[in-house]
Amino acid sequence: MNSQFKKGILEMCILKLINDKKMYGYEVIDTLSRIIDVSENTVYPILRRLTTSGYFDIQMEETPYGAPRKYYVTTQAGKDALKQYQDEWSSFLSGVMKIMEEQR
Repeated sequence: MNSQFKKGILEMCILKLINDKKMYGYEVIDTLSRIIDVSENTVYPILRRLTTSGYFDIQMEETPYGAPRKYYVTTQAGKDALKQYQDEWSSFLSGVMKIMEEQR
């Protein structure tokens, strides 16, 4: 799969996961990797970029395991971006499916 295409889809998936529930980095990777072939080398740069873009806030929370854990929480800008991604993705998939059905 084209890496730019995959990166865009992963951004949408990461926005969706964190929009549904605040998550820390490894939790995002673990959740995604159960469904999609991804690594931390792919996910962490996306998390940083989306945070820098204002789509996530960071909340530090104490854990019983030692160092505080950094949780990502979706901002309103992130919610708006997710909606736009979902609308564009739905339109794209509809177009692809139409083409695929016409080719049968």
